[in-house]
Amino acid sequence: MTLVTLPGLKLLIDEISQRHNLPKSAVQEALREALLKGYERYRRSQVVDSHHDFPEHYFANFEVELDIDEEGFRVLATKMIVENVDNTDKEISLQQVQEVEQEVQLGDEVVLDVTPEQKDFGRMAAIQTKQVLLQKLRDQQRIMIQEEFKDIEGTVLPAKVQRFERQSVIMTVQSAYGQPEVESELPRGEQIPSDNYRANAAFKVYLKKVREGSHRGPQLIVSRADAGLVVYLFANEVPEIEEGVVRIVAISREANPPSRHVGARTKIAVDTLERDVDPVGACIGARGSRIQAVVNELRGEKIDVIRWSPDPSTYIANALSPAKIDEVKLINAEERQSLVLVPENQLSLAIGKEGQNVRLAARLTGWKIDIKNTAKYTEQQDNQSIEAEQQEDIENNIPIT
Repeated sequence: MTLVTLPGLKLLIDEISQRHNLPKSAVQEALREALLKGYERYRRSQVVDSHHDFPEHYFANFEVELDIDEEGFRVLATKMIVENVDNTDKEISLQQVQEVEQEVQLGDEVVLDVTPEQKDFGRMAAIQTKQVLLQKLRDQQRIMIQEEFKDIEGTVLPAKVQRFERQSVIMTVQSAYGQPEVESELPRGEQIPSDNYRANAAFKVYLKKVREGSHRGPQLIVSRADAGLVVYLFANEVPEIEEGVVRIVAISREANPPSRHVGARTKIAVDTLERDVDPVGACIGARGSRIQAVVNELRGEKIDVIRWSPDPSTYIANALSPAKIDEVKLINAEERQSLVLVPENQLSLAIGKEGQNVRLAARLTGWKIDIKNTAKYTEQQDNQSIEAEQQEDIENNIPIT
């Protein structure tokens, strides 16, 4: 069989494998594809008639076979056995095949060596192969990143700041399986204001998305603003969560408040089925040690840990912590509307700076929350009752004293 030699092929594969952090099998596959493109280029250059061209998938029945030991490659074509040949690239006559093999019949397929001569193909193959190989290696790296990181999407990874591109921070991340570092993008909207993104600074990031397909830039999109990061940090600090004794029922986070005058804040609702376990206390830890570790990682973000309750009124009251609540009225259960009454000295605390506390509580519980001053609400209700009674007396012609 004809062989186009590639001196140093084995060494080349080893070097590319190490340089691009790819397994040798992936490098060989990329090389085969690149060489096949070189063969296509060679064949197209042989066409003198400009009206005769090859369709896009014309060479689908061709493949390249690498011979690592002999340091070269062959081009093979799969052809169908027919009575009369119309296309020599796709077909071969039964009579021609039977000259070397009798046990064949029409419709069978055979694999034939169609490798050009070294002098005809070598130089052109080298030029085309180099161009295509670089692209194929990038494609192989992209596929490997997708396969490796897709399974751990939604988890937290250690990351290091590498450089800056426009408003994004380019970071390197390392998977839990010890694979080489891979670039990831931390977009502007996924950053938190309290972070200092300086070169080589280390962070924990939430793997939000693995981009698929061919595109420019990093494939991994990471976040410092996603609520999933807070969930992970608590699970990492609180053994009771990891063991399933305490569970995180809901979380609402505002890592990038609409106003720069308001700091980042998170509310997290926890619960347990164990009577002897305080889920809120477990998350806070002795002298606040556990929650402080989370706050430190989030660069001082304020975190409220509250007790979840199946009773909406209790849950809403807890969610408005640290404000003290007088009463929660469920105005419309179907539309999940509630009215919360608080003392005057707790009103601003319940609403929060620029409405942040009540906004997060509403997201956490899934209820619309209207907050009113208890005294003013009671006075208003009393006045409405008096007016209603007076109206009733007028309608019944009773003199008003």
